Amino acid sequence: MTKAISPLLPIVYSGEVTAAKARNAPIVALESTIITHGMPYPGNLEMARSVESIIRQQGAVPATIAVIDGVLHIGLDTAQIEALARRHDAMKLSRADIAFALAERRTGATTVAATMIAAARAGISVFATGGIGGVHRGAEETFDISADLEELGRTPVIVVSAGPKAILDIPKTLEYLETRGVPVVTYDSEEFPAFWSRSSGLPSPLTLPSPAAIANFQRMREQLGIEGGMLVANPVPLADEIPREEMEIYIGRALVNAEREEITGKNVTPFLLDNLFHLTDGRSLKTNIALVENNARLAAEIAVAMNDR
Repeated sequence: MTKAISPLLPIVYSGEVTAAKARNAPIVALESTIITHGMPYPGNLEMARSVESIIRQQGAVPATIAVIDGVLHIGLDTAQIEALARRHDAMKLSRADIAFALAERRTGATTVAATMIAAARAGISVFATGGIGGVHRGAEETFDISADLEELGRTPVIVVSAGPKAILDIPKTLEYLETRGVPVVTYDSEEFPAFWSRSSGLPSPLTLPSPAAIANFQRMREQLGIEGGMLVANPVPLADEIPREEMEIYIGRALVNAEREEITGKNVTPFLLDNLFHLTDGRSLKTNIALVENNARLAAEIAVAMNDR
């Protein structure tokens, strides 16, 4: 581990990330809430190891990000990932509370927004995740909108996902991103994906056919001085998808269950994902793992292309 030179910010880079930065190698950031809140042990541990391995196979270096005992870690070693996978009390950190966890010496896993903040602070420009947060269904009454969207509007990181989680209001999420000036690019498809499904029924705002084209688009944004991030939507592989029409039935049932249980705030997404796991007899989790691995592969390819300047 290598400590950053900062008297105030407690930040540590793993040995692998430190070496990558020294030789200017491509790095891909990874969130940690998918480990602590996304799926149960030991599946979460196996997924985390698999995703890091895929990134290395593509010629990039993985940097899983988390706060451990009040220290921001950019890259975790094997023991740290396993310890995080076994924890049940890790905070779920976003922009509002990542500094709180650092100041109070807590342990927490980073969401999309918090991972973007940490990645940008560490000079990492590409980030792979499963799906982003967005505008929740019924947000016109609850005002429940993920901080991920605001972060995409302000923080210069390319976020590779399978689109917003399909439990959200995808049309409103796209409208919000358009308002914030966030480019939304679907990789090699004219249709915008819906996490477990290859299509949301909506056309993609922008489409690019290759990692090199995505990297070139980002370079042009940098040359123009355009601030903020980019969302790259990567459709789940055809063999692993759950068709949208089928998935909507399960989501409808899960939303009814959440309303009946009066689930709100940060607890909504974990509750719905757990419900969907049971309603689909585990298929949603298998698809989730497949799309995360697919996103890691594309993110690594983009990072390598970004590095070829």
